[in-house]
Amino acid sequence: MKRRLTCPLDCPDACSLLVTVEEDRLVKVEGDPNHPITQGFACVKTYRYPERQHHPLRPLHPMRRKGSKGSGVWERITWDEALDAIAERLKAVLDAYGGEAVLPYHYAGTMGLVEQQHPLAFFRAIGASELDETICATAGAAGWEAAYGSPRYGVDPEDVPHARFVILWGINSLATHSHLTPKLKAARKNGAHIVHIDPYENKTSRFADEHIKIRPGTDAALAYALAHVIFAEGLEDRAYLERAAQGVAAFRAAAMEWPPERAERVTGVPAERIRRLAREFAAARASFVRVGYGMTRHPGGASALRAVVLLPALIGAWQYPGGGALLTTSGAFPLNRARLGGAHLLTDPPAPKGYLRPNPRARHVNMNQLATALNALDDPPIQVLFVFNSNPLVVAPNTNGVRKGLMREDLFVVVLEQAMTETAQYADILLPATTFLEHPDLYTAYGHYYLSWNDPVLEPAGEARPNTWVFRELAKRLDLEEETLYWDAERVARSLLDTDHPWLEGITLERLRREGFVRLNLPRPFLPFKDGANTPSGRIAFDPPPPVILTEPEPEYPLILLTPPAHSFLNTTYGHLERLVAAEGGEPVLWMHPVDAEARGLVDGQRVRIRSRHGAVIRRLRVTEAPMPGTVVLEGTWWGVWAPDREPINVLTGEHLTDMGGGSTFHSNPVEVEPAPEA
Repeated sequence: MKRRLTCPLDCPDACSLLVTVEEDRLVKVEGDPNHPITQGFACVKTYRYPERQHHPLRPLHPMRRKGSKGSGVWERITWDEALDAIAERLKAVLDAYGGEAVLPYHYAGTMGLVEQQHPLAFFRAIGASELDETICATAGAAGWEAAYGSPRYGVDPEDVPHARFVILWGINSLATHSHLTPKLKAARKNGAHIVHIDPYENKTSRFADEHIKIRPGTDAALAYALAHVIFAEGLEDRAYLERAAQGVAAFRAAAMEWPPERAERVTGVPAERIRRLAREFAAARASFVRVGYGMTRHPGGASALRAVVLLPALIGAWQYPGGGALLTTSGAFPLNRARLGGAHLLTDPPAPKGYLRPNPRARHVNMNQLATALNALDDPPIQVLFVFNSNPLVVAPNTNGVRKGLMREDLFVVVLEQAMTETAQYADILLPATTFLEHPDLYTAYGHYYLSWNDPVLEPAGEARPNTWVFRELAKRLDLEEETLYWDAERVARSLLDTDHPWLEGITLERLRREGFVRLNLPRPFLPFKDGANTPSGRIAFDPPPPVILTEPEPEYPLILLTPPAHSFLNTTYGHLERLVAAEGGEPVLWMHPVDAEARGLVDGQRVRIRSRHGAVIRRLRVTEAPMPGTVVLEGTWWGVWAPDREPINVLTGEHLTDMGGGSTFHSNPVEVEPAPEA
């Protein structure tokens, strides 16, 4: 039997998939040829989903820790035993410490709004600490909103074939937005020139017509240098700027401080190349900039992204089909989120009753600072940690600190999982979670403008249950009287679709169920900032000019480490599938430029020790001209089990945050590399 589903994973493409099910097993995954973005192909990762769905080590029953923390020694228990134990521990902690002693840690293991967001209603009902979901997108969001306001959206990918000049800036789109590729090919066929700006050569660099290597964290300087040339040579669209923008004079003054020669010294991009790029970008008019979140993983990341996405406005590109910029389309889905995840409990809380203790002023924990939260927060300390849709022992900064926190004997850890992750090994109670084939959900996208719905096509494996079911059952045991806690997926979806916004007019759950996916009611072509922006003034904000905040190495740690996505992984979701691990070379490898290798007496293939202020790991070295000198690269968030020392790469990263949005700074890690000690 072949059924249509939407891929739930953290990727802009939100692909429509055709899945083949035989005898209650997933046997094949294909791209849906009828979806205008998916166009009949899926990524190399998704094709392997059957192996993940039926992995022999998938948790299938509730389990209680029997050995020491992290030992992975379990005893099987019933759901009632598991839920009763969790509820009793919660009651004790809530009585002794209050709700802020409970912390949910979650992110985008599924992008389905029901299973990703609605569980938060439980935590808001008991007044738990609020998790700030900042590990990925908040710096980019802050930078974009400072320029164009909120909600956030940009060029329709379906209009990209009309672009006449394309810059892929800080994004390896062939790995992380692969369904943009056919649109880029169409633009190229129509005469567009494609430029990739990135610190190292990757698949997208080789696809592009031109690759410009840039030193990490210097994107704002390059953006200003391009603007300098545009202003100096009178290439800006003055009429458009007068009509649609504000603060241009201040931005111009800032840009004039960055002539190409100065920018060359900072960015490593030759001055003449900067001039040529600026002229070609401006001359095309219908120029398109696809920015990724890579440039935001630096101390000045939000400001850098803002400087870059203002460039299309400078030349009036938003007036032309395919012209403008794209970071995300997520803000274009005007769903009614007033009660999603108990949002109303933060704005209009009911009176406390029993364990119903909503607290709009509950303390916030930045998810990039989980290590500090687990080890240093007091008054009250974190006593109960729930982990779902995430694998923080591998993905969060400061792995050693996170591990130390998870080892606390007084910390009760509950993990809801589909795989036996490294975080799951530290659970006191491990609960088997359903996959997207086993539960219903509603999906938006952040790389296109189609809304979709999934009905389950498989019975849950073993005793797996949806996240929302778990928290409904816990709510019953705590006698919580809040109706949204007990909503099923359909009720949540109908609430979200209950809006009179014209972009959602006529889009009902029944229609989504019937058609699978539906495009928002957007005009074609979609020219969202043709006459202004979503800022309070209604104008694109060039003021105040974004500052240039550079990523700097340190004397003891003179190299900057980047850890961008690998082609065959999606964060850590597929990190345990041996065929995908083999496709990435079997183990995590550090890329280093020959100049840096020679200076350290290092040779290709040897094992090296990478150290930072936060820790050290062992990796195999690949000497290659792919990265810039002074930059080392390790693609992929690998499970530690595949590394020579079994340590995740985030042993090396700290908890420092971006200039705006409280985002992660994974690409600004000063390190040194030396021969690994003899075993």
